[in-house]
Amino acid sequence: MSETIFSKIIRKEIPATIVFENDKVLAFNDINPKAPVHVLIIPKQEIARVTDLKPAEHAEMLSELFSAANKVAEELGIAKDGFRLVINCGKNAGQEVEHLHIHLLGGKPLGWSPG
Repeated sequence: MSETIFSKIIRKEIPATIVFENDKVLAFNDINPKAPVHVLIIPKQEIARVTDLKPAEHAEMLSELFSAANKVAEELGIAKDGFRLVINCGKNAGQEVEHLHIHLLGGKPLGWSPG
């Protein structure tokens, strides 16, 4: 996997507004938000996309990602009213950075029109 902007954010070489971090996961505000709350949640392990996941190898990391999403939603006050988690896989789905990431969106009613 080639280095991405997320690799540089993990190493703190590029500034980001970090909202959550532990040894496996980093969550930070998206620089081009699509909702009042738009956080990117990434594994510190470099995995390009969903199709690269191996259940036995990545189960703990995936659990950490979703646990972080719940913690961030609670801390940002959107857990009660609801939020959306989005994972894009590949160019046609809108994945712009080849590093697995979850978009956490909320803070307003979200419509549905992915296509």
